[in-house]
Amino acid sequence: MKETLFSFLRGINNCLMKKISTLALSLLLASAIFAQKRPYPTFDDAEKFKKSVTCIVREDDPFSFYNAEIKAAVDKYWKATPVKYITTEEFNVMRNDPAYSFLVLTISNFSNDKSGSTYDFLNLLLGADVDELDQLPEFCAIPLCFSGAPEEEYSYKLGLIIRFMEYHADLVMKNPTLSALRYLKYYNKNVPEIKDKTILVRQSDLAPEIDTPEKIASYYPYKVRIVDEEEIIQAIEEKQKDVLIVHKVGPDGVKQTGTCMKTLIGTDDAIMYYYDDHLVDRRNASGLLISDLKRLARF
Repeated sequence: MKETLFSFLRGINNCLMKKISTLALSLLLASAIFAQKRPYPTFDDAEKFKKSVTCIVREDDPFSFYNAEIKAAVDKYWKATPVKYITTEEFNVMRNDPAYSFLVLTISNFSNDKSGSTYDFLNLLLGADVDELDQLPEFCAIPLCFSGAPEEEYSYKLGLIIRFMEYHADLVMKNPTLSALRYLKYYNKNVPEIKDKTILVRQSDLAPEIDTPEKIASYYPYKVRIVDEEEIIQAIEEKQKDVLIVHKVGPDGVKQTGTCMKTLIGTDDAIMYYYDDHLVDRRNASGLLISDLKRLARF
């Protein structure tokens, strides 16, 4: 289960955080929310969302690569509602108004993850007259990266992520009683279709046991190509038909504990075809596992 760790935004970078006074930090942490699940939108929420202006909440860091990338992705792909770009300060005022919806970064963790790891999520929320961020109706939430990871880890996929979020929000608006849409595993119903598509994956997003085409073929007999970021960018921009990219979020480098989340998203239709997560340990690396390939090949 995903839990929101802080109800404030990722607008403070690590360097600046160290300089915050103890009192100020205490005030920020006082607004933390644990073990809360954002409410699933009602039919009334869906109607409000359709009429809303979607506000893209910028990070406070003037050097943030995210701000430029999210603007480029939204300007190019977001069609559902009118948009405007706001600061975190404006968000804290406007979030109580249901005339607005919001694309906003949050920091989250998992209740079964005892490593203390946190993850950056992109959330699509509807404004509401409530006290806490975790009480805003949530139309979509998708993991972007392991907290602290370079923004370049996900920024080149933001266009496809935005397209998926719009697709998912449209499903929610059309099916406000289908609570299964709350969970990304809803899309595992699409797994049987994967064998007819080509999977593009970076080598770094694969467990060592399956990090070559030959190793992959031992468990998955269908089309997989190990590629670099440039080929993934090209597939996204060209909306290549019957192509899926792997979007992996998990610990990298020296930290080898935490939760690894794996999704497969179509570059042509922006539909998710697979989601799973696992705890990273000595036996289970941060990436697609043999067990994932076996599951995909089962159908």
